[in-house]
Amino acid sequence: MFTIFTHAFSRSRGAILGWGLSLGLLAMYLMPFYDTLAEQKDTLGKLLSSYPPEMLAFFGDMSNMTALFTPEGYLGFEFFSLMPVVLGIFAVLNGSGLLASDEENGTLDLVLAHPVSRAALFLGRALAFGATTVCLLGVIWLGLVIGRNWSTMELTASELARPFFSLGAEMMLFGALALALSMLLPSRRLAASAAGLALVASFFVTSLARINDDLKPVAKFSPLNYYQGGDAIRGLNSEWLLGLLVVTALFVVVAWWRFARRDIRVTGEGSWRLPFLSKKPAV
Repeated sequence: MFTIFTHAFSRSRGAILGWGLSLGLLAMYLMPFYDTLAEQKDTLGKLLSSYPPEMLAFFGDMSNMTALFTPEGYLGFEFFSLMPVVLGIFAVLNGSGLLASDEENGTLDLVLAHPVSRAALFLGRALAFGATTVCLLGVIWLGLVIGRNWSTMELTASELARPFFSLGAEMMLFGALALALSMLLPSRRLAASAAGLALVASFFVTSLARINDDLKPVAKFSPLNYYQGGDAIRGLNSEWLLGLLVVTALFVVVAWWRFARRDIRVTGEGSWRLPFLSKKPAV
């Protein structure tokens, strides 16, 4: 299993550097602008108050506009508000292709022809996905820590790390969902599309529920409703974090159950295996 883990993790180095450095540089770039924002608090506060609440809802809970001019409010608005969608795409693509991509290109059956069990293969790649997520978030966190040198934010490195626990839990959840769907649906393409749709729907429902009370009952079932973002700097909600991890574990169990009991395709995409969806033979 260790060999599978190291091989799968080594294949993710490019993704870690590409995504991590890009978003880490963005985080470092945004840090110094907090001072400028704080200096123009009154002017910008009046400007933002004139914006439609429907637009501001997508950047977090903006019911208290003065929160924007605090370090946690600024980082939540400018950086962490869109990270679940941006990094959620990364998680969905990686989760859906964790096993299905090799199956579709015809290499998974060759790997399993060696003396390696399905359990070791599944666990090794799942752990590699988790390690990749942690390293990616670590690079981005480092960008925030370095950016403190050009900002008056009095935040410790541990305080800046707290939002990444919530963000990482969301990434794990949607990655595990994509993995489970890749084992249930005919192809990786469909699995990624379905998981991506769930991600976008969760983002919209959670955002619009802040201004529409009728959506709040629906938002309770949205994973992003339990994403803290910049608010986690003041303290993590352990119940929300644990709930996200439990749901993630359920998706992983479903994926493993399906992977352990189904036939491995030699190559290409699968089928629905439903009579009404199968093509009738030509006469």
